[in-house]
Amino acid sequence: MTGTPPGSPLRVGLVGYGLAGSVFHAPLIAATEGLVLDTVATSNPERQRQARAEFPDVRIAPTPDELFARAAELDLIVIASPNKTHVPLAVAALEAGLPVVVDKPVAGTAAEARELAALAERRGLLLSVFQNRRWDNDFLTLRGLIEDGELGDVWRFESRFERWRPRPKGGWRESGDPAEIGGLLYDLGSHVVDQALVLFGPATRVYAEADVRREGAETDDDTFIAVTHASGVRSHLYVSATAAQLGPRFRVLGSRAGYVKYGLDPQEADLREGGRPGGRADWGTEPESMWGRVGSGDSPLTGGGDPRRTVPGDYPAYYAAVAAALTGSGANPVTAAEAADALDVLEAARRSARDGVAVDL
Repeated sequence: MTGTPPGSPLRVGLVGYGLAGSVFHAPLIAATEGLVLDTVATSNPERQRQARAEFPDVRIAPTPDELFARAAELDLIVIASPNKTHVPLAVAALEAGLPVVVDKPVAGTAAEARELAALAERRGLLLSVFQNRRWDNDFLTLRGLIEDGELGDVWRFESRFERWRPRPKGGWRESGDPAEIGGLLYDLGSHVVDQALVLFGPATRVYAEADVRREGAETDDDTFIAVTHASGVRSHLYVSATAAQLGPRFRVLGSRAGYVKYGLDPQEADLREGGRPGGRADWGTEPESMWGRVGSGDSPLTGGGDPRRTVPGDYPAYYAAVAAALTGSGANPVTAAEAADALDVLEAARRSARDGVAVDL
C-alpha cells in the first residue's frame, strides 16, 4: 500500500470512462465509504468533460502511464478499458506496485488470468475481477433459496441474458477481430458462466452453439452453453442479442420445487439513468409485480407457485468488499483464480461451438 494516512479514504485511479467506467465503476467507487475517485484516465476530450461534470474534484490523466508514474499517490487502479487492454494494463499496474480491479473478462484466456494471479501473488497485491452480477437481485434471491433447501436438490439451472437488438451497434464489443475479445460469449457469457460456477461448483463438460445471426454482425450474437457440473447439476445458459421474445432470466428446477424469475435486475438501468446508490434505502429493489415464483406442478404464467420477494440487488457491496480487502479486514470478493475457472469454460465453449463437439475439462 501507499502512504495514505490511516483513516483517510483510499485513492482510486480509474482507467477508461466509456460504458463500464462511467456507468458502473465511477458511481460505485464514489458511493463506497473508504474510497475516493481520485483520477480518471481517458484520452477522449468529451469523456474528460463528462468525468469533470459528474465528479468536480476528480483529476484527469490523458493516459494510464501517467497513473502508473505517480503510483505513490494512489491506492488502487481500476481497469475499465476495452477487453484487449486488460492484461497489459493490469501487468503495468501490478509492476508499479498498485492493487488492481479489472473489469470482466479479466483476460482472453485462462492461462493469462492465472499468470496475472501469479504476478499479483508475487507482488503481494490485490487482484480482483469486477463480476457485479454476483450482486444481482435475482441471483441473491436464488442463492438464498438454494442454501435454505427450498428447491431441494437442483437438477437444472437455466439462465438467460437476452436482448432484442436486431441491428449491430458497432464498436469493439461487436468486432470480429479476435484480438478485441468481443462477442457475446465473452461479454454476457462471462456473467452467466460465473454465476453458474458460484452456485453449482466446477464444470466437467461443456457444449456450446454460437451463431452470427444479424446482417453485418462480425462475431457471435446468439449463443448457448451447456455446462455439466461435478455436482451433477446441468446449467443451460443463453446469451443473445437476437431474442425477439425474452425468456425468463432464471428457471431453476429442483427435486422439491422450481424458481422462475423474469426481468433484469434494475441497478444497471438506474445507473444508466443517473441514479446513485449512496444513501438510498430503495436501491436495487423492484416492485412486487416483478417477483419470481417458487412452486411445483404448474406454470408461473398461469398462477402456479407462490410469489417470492426479490432480495434487493447490491452492486455497492463489491467495492465495499474491495475496500475491506485493501485494509486487511476482508477477503477479495472475486479472485483471478475464480475468473480463470470461468475462462476455462468460455474457452471450451468456443472450441465446442467451432468443432461441434462436447469438451471435457
